Amino acid sequence: MLTEVFHLHEKGSLADARLCTYILDDSDSIAIDKRPMMLICPGGGYEHTSDRESEPLAMHFLSIGYHVAVLRYSVAPAVYPTALLEATASMKLIHEHAKEWYVDADKILACGFSAGGHLALSSGLLGKNRPNGLILGYPATDMSGKGSELMQMLFTGGKELTEEERVWLNPVQAVTKDAPPLFMFTTAEDMLTRKATLDLVMAYEEQGCLLEYHLFQKGPHGYSLA
Repeated sequence: MLTEVFHLHEKGSLADARLCTYILDDSDSIAIDKRPMMLICPGGGYEHTSDRESEPLAMHFLSIGYHVAVLRYSVAPAVYPTALLEATASMKLIHEHAKEWYVDADKILACGFSAGGHLALSSGLLGKNRPNGLILGYPATDMSGKGSELMQMLFTGGKELTEEERVWLNPVQAVTKDAPPLFMFTTAEDMLTRKATLDLVMAYEEQGCLLEYHLFQKGPHGYSLA
């Protein structure tokens, strides 16, 4: 397996912003021409990037045959859209190395948990280099309402957003018929994300987009792979 770290230098990027790639070896005996690739966006409330939603997920997807990249995006004091620019740059980098890494360029997906789910969804709906599909675990997709003031502060640094920029707080508004296929899950006990995920389900259904959604009964917010 080839592992490599790419430092990211987008507008507003912090010094430790980086993309960590895990590329499975090419092998004639395995006879796999190209593999899908998973870009993982850990959660952490835009305050940090969670370790439990980083390498443990990478190891899982590697074990079932994916190449993986973990995005350690910029968090506070960096403000949006720096993280989105870094996700877009990461997608561009993966496409540029697709032939070298034996990546199926039509099967590059973004996977995000909690705030990372917000980032992954934003990359799929608002980014310039968009993933071919999304996997979202208990995503914090809507930061526009009451109860999200702390995340809004970390997200914006206190800056007043324009009407055009307010879609960053709730990218569900940007769902169109061209939205990438979505697999999403959360739990009934996760009051932080349950309503927002249902809103995203309705937006996808209204646009006729491919969707699979699982609402499990038990489980707190932030359980990673449980």
